Amino acid sequence: MADANDVRRLALALPHVVEIDSDGFDFRVGDKGFVWSYPERNPGQRRVIRTDIAVLYVGDEAEKQALLLGEPDLFFTTPAYDGLPLVMLRLERVDIARLEELVTDAWRMRAPQGLLSS
Repeated sequence: MADANDVRRLALALPHVVEIDSDGFDFRVGDKGFVWSYPERNPGQRRVIRTDIAVLYVGDEAEKQALLLGEPDLFFTTPAYDGLPLVMLRLERVDIARLEELVTDAWRMRAPQGLLSS
């Protein structure tokens, strides 16, 4: 079982990561977000920052669908993310090793090419 502190620890261990000031967590590399708290929006209500759910950059629609269909207990999406290479991850259902893999993969996809080859 993982939580926001695990996301923070894993993200900040990666090179050149910056945490953006937010009500939850929000991590960037090369000015590109790769993992952040889910900003839940319900009609007629204020946005709620969910630190128990991470939004992860996954690269493309094929990867997104593979995660959603292959592990529906861990991953989900909402209509607001249709067409975007992003999935939501239920932190309480993921182990630390898998979380590290997911955060690192998201970082790799968003990091500038020069950073990856150094």
